[in-house]
Amino acid sequence: MLIDTHCHIHDSEFYGPKREAVYERAIKAGVEAMICVGTSHKSSVEAIDFAREHTAAYAAIGVHPHDTRHGWDEIAQLPNDVQLQKIVAVGEIGLDYFYDNSPRDVQVRALESQLQLAHSLRLPVIFHVREAFDDFWPIVDNFSGLQGVLHSFTDTIDNLEQALSRNFYIGVNGISTFTKDEKQQVMYDAVPVEQMLLETDAPFLAPVSRRGQTNQPAFIREIAEYHAVRRHKLPEEIIQHATDNARRLFPLN
Repeated sequence: MLIDTHCHIHDSEFYGPKREAVYERAIKAGVEAMICVGTSHKSSVEAIDFAREHTAAYAAIGVHPHDTRHGWDEIAQLPNDVQLQKIVAVGEIGLDYFYDNSPRDVQVRALESQLQLAHSLRLPVIFHVREAFDDFWPIVDNFSGLQGVLHSFTDTIDNLEQALSRNFYIGVNGISTFTKDEKQQVMYDAVPVEQMLLETDAPFLAPVSRRGQTNQPAFIREIAEYHAVRRHKLPEEIIQHATDNARRLFPLN
């Protein structure tokens, strides 16, 4: 029933030889699918390779805004008939003006180019947007019929409403379990279960009971349990909605 819609367990930079054990722990914890998300050409290739070798793993390909200064054109060369069986999204792509690791004009060009790739492949998009929504909304509005998720969403109620009005999904992860920002908690409570996706962003952002540990998909149930308590629901209700949402958005077999 559980689907981790955003993790990086495929990435050799983070897990190396430990990734097999992490994958097996996820399966034992009831995770039926996990989307391994690329952040660069190298990471995207690793996501594809890992997904092809593991039944419950799927790949997303893209260049993170931090890395767009190194280019992004190679991403468009990755899909072929075989690989497309396990590529379920373009991402994570977007804009990040908090760190400005890449020039803003470069980030914008990379986002537009990769949105065109998603459009041509008829795939949903996994977005990373931080302190850049004023530029982000006009760009995505140029692409009709776009489907996607705002990964690791931590922004305002106003931007939540903007996202929901475009029928985007909201990626909810461990941040929601440990943030001390009351406005963020109010925002998370306002995310409709019909547009909520569960994600770990492993190895980052372990939920509150696992703080200090390397995050992994096996921990994803704890995020659902946290929000079930806040909403006075059973964890299975949150999980069922999130699973149904993930299967609606992503072409998971």
